[in-house]
Amino acid sequence: MSEHYPLAVSSWGDEEINAMKNLLLQDQFTMGENVKKFETEFSEYFHSTYAVMVNSGSSANLLAIAALFYTKDNRLKRGDEVIVPAVSWGTTYYPLQQFGLRVKFVDIDPDTLNINIEMLKSAISKKTKLIVAVNLLGNSNKFDTLTKLCQDNNITLFEDNCESMGAQFDKKYTGTFGRLGTFSTYFSHHISTIEGGVIVTDNEELYHIMLSMRSHGWTRALPKINKVATKEDRDFEESFKFVLPGYNIRPTEISAVLGSEQLKKLPTFLEIRKNNAKYFSSLFINHPYVKIQKEIGESSWFGFSLILTNELCHLRNELTDFLEQNNIECRPIVAGNFVNHDVIKYFNYEIHDELKIANLIDTNGLYVGNHHFCLKNEIDYLYEKIKAFVETQITIAPCPENLT
Repeated sequence: MSEHYPLAVSSWGDEEINAMKNLLLQDQFTMGENVKKFETEFSEYFHSTYAVMVNSGSSANLLAIAALFYTKDNRLKRGDEVIVPAVSWGTTYYPLQQFGLRVKFVDIDPDTLNINIEMLKSAISKKTKLIVAVNLLGNSNKFDTLTKLCQDNNITLFEDNCESMGAQFDKKYTGTFGRLGTFSTYFSHHISTIEGGVIVTDNEELYHIMLSMRSHGWTRALPKINKVATKEDRDFEESFKFVLPGYNIRPTEISAVLGSEQLKKLPTFLEIRKNNAKYFSSLFINHPYVKIQKEIGESSWFGFSLILTNELCHLRNELTDFLEQNNIECRPIVAGNFVNHDVIKYFNYEIHDELKIANLIDTNGLYVGNHHFCLKNEIDYLYEKIKAFVETQITIAPCPENLT
């Protein structure tokens, strides 16, 4: 039986190492043809018209939100209301704050850990212009309901899909339901390009806006015929011509060649992750002290959540210390209830109704890793260690509230 259950491990093989070696001989490391190649491969894989690679998933969120402010139909304006789930990563929310949106936090579903659809319905107002759907830990939202809500209320849907590459709902990839969707290719994610992120869209105008804003807001990155600006025939005139407030969040060629190799392996990675999830679920689905995430559609199982219930809910600190002492790496469920973080003081926000489940996640939630190789031994080891902890540590009364 394993005596180490890591949170994240490398998924590179000889193919990735050789791709980097070959690139070093070409003496071209800044964004170039390999980035374009990877973007084409990525858009084809996920059946999206366009893909834009950037230097991180966080930058992908920033660029996607920024782009919505510069469309000709003025899709977003400062002060507009955006509805978000209360549990996600910090950089889901930061672009919303940085662009002056009023953020409305809605509680999550106790089973799926994604936004509570019924509470979302009641949160929508005439001021709501954007809904951010976060597919948490690989798990899809209920996009049949979500997309209809947006269509009926003329609301833009944006997907933060950074934890859910390869997940599907009704045979369609998550990240492609919204007007824009973002992916992360950070080390611990489904594929790794060291650092990296991708935005997909079917909208040509948004695609051109992002091409410009990714590279300083200049016109050089745009095709001759585009939806942003009229380009002069002389390259000299276009070399330093700025038309949009932009950034430098370009990826490197090294990240791109790694992405091309990793994308080839993604189907196998996903199959193994799903097999691991089946085994994990078989052990924990009816556990008396732990509640696990309910799969919606076809999850890509970023990791395995464990929400402590009954007597165990008083003992998360003790349990996580015990797991770490036994070489089982674990983390909170992303940022927990984001409203509880000190950074919230910088936001223009409101809380819709209560964040009861988000608070329970904040105090009773943790997750362990999932990987691209068989984890049967590691999952058995986790199960036995939790069993040992329960047998020796539980001495107090049940929680007054549970997730049941």
